[in-house]
Order: sequence, then structure tokens, then C-alpha cells
Amino acid sequence: MSARDEILATVRAALADGSAPEPVARAYRRGGEAGGARLVELLHDRLVDYNAEVRRVADHELPTAIAEACAAHHVSRLGVPPALRTVWRPGAVSIVEDSGLSPRELDRLDGVLTGCTLAIAETGTLVLAAGPEEGRRALTLVPDLHICIVQENQVVDGVPAAFAQLGPLARRPLTLVSGPSATSDIELSRVEGVHGPRTLVVLIAGQLSA
Repeated sequence: MSARDEILATVRAALADGSAPEPVARAYRRGGEAGGARLVELLHDRLVDYNAEVRRVADHELPTAIAEACAAHHVSRLGVPPALRTVWRPGAVSIVEDSGLSPRELDRLDGVLTGCTLAIAETGTLVLAAGPEEGRRALTLVPDLHICIVQENQVVDGVPAAFAQLGPLARRPLTLVSGPSATSDIELSRVEGVHGPRTLVVLIAGQLSA
């Protein structure tokens, strides 16, 4: 008997009486008490703790903030998803739409600009589900700079709330970003930029910032 057969036989024996297994009690907290402006403040603080550059702006200030972020990081070639809205595209840089760029072509970009699907305040996490304004995973993982736009109505409190809101999108591959990419060796020497962008700039836009 193979290990697989042995495991399946054990399962069948356990269910031999035909009764359904008892439902698992799920008593974990599904939501927090914070809301509105407090959620945005919490997200801001968590991202700063993770060494991300974070700025809160009013909706009408967003195009200027994007242009200033590009200038601050000396961006001349900016990668974007093809469906990224026009108003978010800064005019002072060369826009390169990702229509299947190779890894070498992505690596030659100075940075990438995307939106996000959700942001989780408690963990300081940006959720990218490959939506039209987020693009494919490679677009946000290869370039050394990622500028991500978060709108205040996209901020949820915790992970359970995020997955409840994602719904069917949770079945597709997700990219969860909590600060710039970083790792440490056995001596705890921190190295950034190993698994993704070395620099993460987050622009949080909405009416609460006005």
C-alpha cells in the first residue's frame, strides 16, 4: 500500500458512518473598530514603519504629486499598465505601456506607476490583483521603483475584511506588498530590492486629505 492509499483509507474509515464532519468554529475577529480617517492614518503609519515613502493628497492634487514623485526619483521612463487613466500619467516623463515587455525591458524602466485593488490598514499591505490599472505581476516586481496610488475608499481594516471584499478575485494570484522588498541573511544584514522594488512610494488620495 502506498502512502497515498494509506491516507485515503484512513479518511474513509473515519467517515465510514456516513456522518458529515462537524463545522469548524470560526470565531476570529473579522473586522476592526477603526473606520474612515482612522483607517487611513493607520495605513499611513504602517507603511512608514516599513520604510515606504507615503504622502496623503487630495484627489485634485494627485497628478501634481505623481509628477513630483517622478522628479524626486529622477524618473525619465515610467512603465504603466495600458489601462491606466490618462490624468495619472505625468507629462514630463516618457510613458512606456506594458504590452508584454520582456524582463530586460522592464529592468530598464526607471520606475512603474500603478493603482491597487485594496489596501489593508492593520498590516500596511497593498493588494494587487492584476486589475486594469495594476497590470501584471512582473510590471510591479522587476522595476526598482514602484509608485502606487491608493484611494481612501480602497482602505479596509484587516485581512478578513480584505478577502471578503475581494470575493472571486481572491482565487487569482495576488501580489501583497508591505513596504519595499527586503530580506535578511543569518547575520540579520538587511538587503532591499532582492525580490521586488527597492523603493515604494505610496500616494493616498481622497476627500479626507483635502
